[in-house]
Amino acid sequence: MINTTMTPPIYLRREPRWPAAVALAAVACMSIALAPGLSIGPPWLFPAIVGLLLTPTVILHRAGHHTMDRWFGVATTAVVTLELVAALIRLLTALPSRRESPKALLLSASSIWLANLLVFALWYWRLDAGGPHGRDTRASHTSGAFLFPQMTMTPEAKSATGQNRWSPTFVDYLFLAFNTSTAFSPTDTPALARWGKALMMLQSLISLTVLAVLAARAINIL
Repeated sequence: MINTTMTPPIYLRREPRWPAAVALAAVACMSIALAPGLSIGPPWLFPAIVGLLLTPTVILHRAGHHTMDRWFGVATTAVVTLELVAALIRLLTALPSRRESPKALLLSASSIWLANLLVFALWYWRLDAGGPHGRDTRASHTSGAFLFPQMTMTPEAKSATGQNRWSPTFVDYLFLAFNTSTAFSPTDTPALARWGKALMMLQSLISLTVLAVLAARAINIL
């Protein structure tokens, strides 16, 4: 008889999830910093929606249902991404109309830029090499959508620097997202997969657009 029972994966590490949760909470609060004319509904509405989506994710993660946890996490990240793009469109629409004060527009643009950084860090962290659950099943990180410097080290160098069991965490993807938003290109971590390149191009485009809005508003103030 053929045994069709699936063997559960063996987790060799437990990457902390709280940095990603903090980043998601920060993005959810973006609507609070937006000017009144740039948000849809009351300021508490979007954080409440994200909270409702995040609750089953936390419950499923603690219960060990990692596949469903992953899909709920992707859905939550997709929702905050759509709100990010919608907020950027509303900002660009409000700029020539002068309905909002310069201070409100600058604060809104700054919050959108920060949200852009955190949202794409969440995407990189969630999708690379099977996500955090997939990376937890491997003894070390040797392949993925991004080429981290530790992946190019020789076994001797890894042993000498204590990187034998190295695997990227949320901070590594946050650093990648920060470089993409500021340098508009990879610095020490190039993208290998096409989806990674597409996400980095989109992140750079959003960041460049927001910075152009900030510059235009500053010049107008002067």
